[in-house]
Amino acid sequence: MVAAHGYQRRTRSRRDRRGRGLRGALYPPSTPAARSRSEKFDALVLEALEPLEQRWRTELTQLDVAVDDVPELNAEPHAEAEQGVDVVEDGRVPLARLIPAGVDRRGVPTRARIVLYRRPLEARAQDGIDLSDLVHDVLVEQVASYLGLDPDVVDGDS
Repeated sequence: MVAAHGYQRRTRSRRDRRGRGLRGALYPPSTPAARSRSEKFDALVLEALEPLEQRWRTELTQLDVAVDDVPELNAEPHAEAEQGVDVVEDGRVPLARLIPAGVDRRGVPTRARIVLYRRPLEARAQDGIDLSDLVHDVLVEQVASYLGLDPDVVDGDS
């Protein structure tokens, strides 16, 4: 095929261009190294949530846990605080938020929900163990707030 100015256009293919074999995944999908950062974080949250769910199973049946990458920052930060929303912050950056049960805009009842913010939590951790501890601590604090108990009671340290 000839393009303008006499240049010939070549169609690109994703086949073996330099004799190194076909391109594909670097790691098999079943290995932990193949998971994305968000998938690893989700697994970390589930791992931190498991002992809490075992201990407080009946009390947590109406609670959902979610992960967002970053928090939505409103122009009026005190508006949500007045509505009874619990926020765990580091400085002015939310790390997690407890949204109480209520009714949405369409009149449908909603369940209480804890939202953990992945990127702010990852930014404050120095390594994987530190991130695991931080996620655990934030999750314990939010569950304690939801249950109206002291975090030490929820965590089982006392």
